[in-house]
Amino acid sequence: MAFHKSTRNVRRAVVAGALSLGALTLSAGPALAAPINIPGIGNVELPAGVALPPEVTNLIPQAPQAAPAQFTAPYTSVGQRAADAAQTKLGAPYVYGATGPGSFDCSGLVQWAYKQAGLNVPRTSYEQAGAGRAVSIAELLPGDVVSFYGGSHTGIYVGGGNIVHASTSGQPVKIAPLNSMPVDGARRF
Repeated sequence: MAFHKSTRNVRRAVVAGALSLGALTLSAGPALAAPINIPGIGNVELPAGVALPPEVTNLIPQAPQAAPAQFTAPYTSVGQRAADAAQTKLGAPYVYGATGPGSFDCSGLVQWAYKQAGLNVPRTSYEQAGAGRAVSIAELLPGDVVSFYGGSHTGIYVGGGNIVHASTSGQPVKIAPLNSMPVDGARRF
């Protein structure tokens, strides 16, 4: 009971102080209570339409504002972009020495795909087999360049145990299982 009386007295003091400062406006509508929490005083119910002066409202803690949502584009590696680019050429014809964009040989497809991803890689399969950094087959990521047959053929790992490559005359650019040919090594650019 004493607490309730104390709260009422605090409310009256706040309202009276606001009235004496001339900062309180009362609406002509019904007096509905609006609770606020004043540090050191506690919860106080004020009639709806009561505007508190800045000296009082500055004492009332504000709910923390959520940080504005920021758009962050998902990160895509150069290798993933190259693998994605190479896959847009599925079905393109194999032509020895071709570097795209309409037809490819194996290393021409690798070079073209990496160029689309913003990186220049060597032209021939033997040069590609010695460039970048070596990675084990167990650590392959999409975009890694896989060498076959002692370095005479290359393809791009696309994930799921598969590569995309321009294999040979009469065969279009296609996806094939990594283990369908003898693997010589893999490089990451």
